[in-house]
Amino acid sequence: MTDLALPARARRWRRRSGGTGATVAAGVLAVAFAACLLAPVLWPLDQSAVDLSRVRLAPSWQHPAGTDDLGRDVAHRSLYGLRVSLLVGAVAALVATVIGGLVGAVAGTVGGTVDRVLMRVVDTIAALPHLLLGIFVVAMLRPSLGAVILSIGLTHWLSTARIVRSELLSLRTRPFVDAAISGGAGRARVLTRHLLPHVLPRLALATTLMVPHAVWHETALSFLGLGLPPHLASIGNMINDGQRSLLTGAWWASIVPGLALVAVTLALATLTGRWRDRLDPRVRAELNL
Repeated sequence: MTDLALPARARRWRRRSGGTGATVAAGVLAVAFAACLLAPVLWPLDQSAVDLSRVRLAPSWQHPAGTDDLGRDVAHRSLYGLRVSLLVGAVAALVATVIGGLVGAVAGTVGGTVDRVLMRVVDTIAALPHLLLGIFVVAMLRPSLGAVILSIGLTHWLSTARIVRSELLSLRTRPFVDAAISGGAGRARVLTRHLLPHVLPRLALATTLMVPHAVWHETALSFLGLGLPPHLASIGNMINDGQRSLLTGAWWASIVPGLALVAVTLALATLTGRWRDRLDPRVRAELNL
């Protein structure tokens, strides 16, 4: 984006397209969340029950997305898998936000040698592939729900720490901070009463932006067999199991959960991108948001 203001026609088109995309994304998420939450009530099936008489059945009215190589309904398991994957992604994003927020707050508030050391640690970890670090953490703790959440949280806090530190360094030079310090406020009070309220919107946005990435990370770990236990329905486990059925023509066993994952994470990314535009004053002014 250049420094020149967007032409009126371009602003109208971008504002209209952004609003339409956000509306569609909100609709997709509403349907997905409602289906995931109501599936046990409206569709009371055992997602792990094996029925060898219904192995690799093609999509039909009885099984809208077919069955897998163990006779389990793919659509039903996809709903359970989405619920598990989204839960893991959301909790892992919160863990990463807490870690990154604490590191960024210490670096941005204390400054000096502490800031330099913490930022060198952040740069060092950022130079390593996240997936390899996640595999290392899971391998150390053994694959489980808690291990996956912890591995994602420990490898995705870096950007949050940088955001918090940058915001705090900028806010520290504001007149209201100098006034609070002159009034006798200590470092902790300045941080909690004057700085954090200005950082929280950015922190919430960073957390939301992290959820789709965390979901894909969990999917990758489960696909590699290092994520959630095999008996637990998750999108990664389903895609991993479904790849065995591709050679027999049962494409739906892996394609359907994959499409569900793409739709939900794309909708999440669209909504968070719209939120980011609203928080950015330059974009908000250009689009008249």
